[in-house]
Amino acid sequence: MAQDVWKGAYPSRVSLGHKRSRQLKEGAIAGLFFVAATIGAFTTAGIILSLAGETIAFFRVVSFVEFITETQWTPLFSIKKFGIWPLVSATALTSLIALVVAVPLGLMSAIYLSEFAHPKARAVLKPALEVLAGVPTVVYGFFALTVMTPFLQRFIDMTLFNSLSPGIVMGVMIVPLVASLSEDAMSSVPQALREGAYGLGATRMEVATRVVVPAALSGIVASIILALSRAVGETMIVAIAAGQNPTFTFDPRVPVETMTTYIVQVSLGDTPYGSLSYRTLFAVGSTLFVLTFVMNIFSFWFVRKFREVYD
Repeated sequence: MAQDVWKGAYPSRVSLGHKRSRQLKEGAIAGLFFVAATIGAFTTAGIILSLAGETIAFFRVVSFVEFITETQWTPLFSIKKFGIWPLVSATALTSLIALVVAVPLGLMSAIYLSEFAHPKARAVLKPALEVLAGVPTVVYGFFALTVMTPFLQRFIDMTLFNSLSPGIVMGVMIVPLVASLSEDAMSSVPQALREGAYGLGATRMEVATRVVVPAALSGIVASIILALSRAVGETMIVAIAAGQNPTFTFDPRVPVETMTTYIVQVSLGDTPYGSLSYRTLFAVGSTLFVLTFVMNIFSFWFVRKFREVYD
């Protein structure tokens, strides 16, 4: 017995070695995570610095007031105008059309998958829905130009290049973002809330729409803002199907030019390096970066303010 007591009071070298090995492994994993986070932070800083230099050089020549107030954008023409609003309005128009398509379809899909679908059906439908996010955007662009636009022209008087067709197709593309993330938020709602609502006589639809959706609202809003950021930054669909006409308009039937489309146009290599027209590339890129950054900040604020915490 004395030997057993001695063994309990003084851990063996094996147990001490195991503890030290585990600590080393956990320290290595924590260090790996720190390196990954640091790389992400330095990458963001590098992006900001790469945009800042040429953007500052651009605003040394072009008035910032003109940039944010003028409604004509012709930096590649003989008569140069540098009002950003034609590109901003086109980006906003196509993105809002995409949200009009994606939010209802995505939320209805999320409610079905979370509250109504059989587990076997969910296991098949959710991965199938997420396949849409893996389709190359250039395919979506040609689909918008060659299929969606001719179909819409049967009912609407519109040009070949327009913002309606790419907006609708872009909405289909971001449906998986809204559906998948919203379904994850709804699935995290405690089952006790559902059972309590059922105990009060609520139907499945009432539980889904009046209990689960409000409880998961912060996650749903975050998914919508993430999908909006994805739509704002989309390039190939609008570059192929929206046209390259920088006009300040909110008519979805006419050709427009979004910020990403203009970036593609300048990046083709025809613009002289270091010229003022070349620097517009960075000014537009900085504007796009600021817009998406503001949307992400709003998403973080909304989630932190309205997030429901359950014990």
